[in-house]
Amino acid sequence: MRLTVFWERMAEHFGAGYADTFARDHVMSELGGRTVHEALAAGWEAKDVWRVVCQVMNVPRERH
Repeated sequence: MRLTVFWERMAEHFGAGYADTFARDHVMSELGGRTVHEALAAGWEAKDVWRVVCQVMNVPRERH
């Protein structure tokens, strides 16, 4: 998954204004105690981060 697609999906689910705030502030144990931004900076693949976000935040299956 390209980062542009990842951020589009984040904006679709959380809203354009909240997606970055969530990605910056929400620490998830499933990402090794990192935020989305930290996980991506640490080298996690965008598709893997999106899967974690979907799992943790109960994103509807049709948006995966």
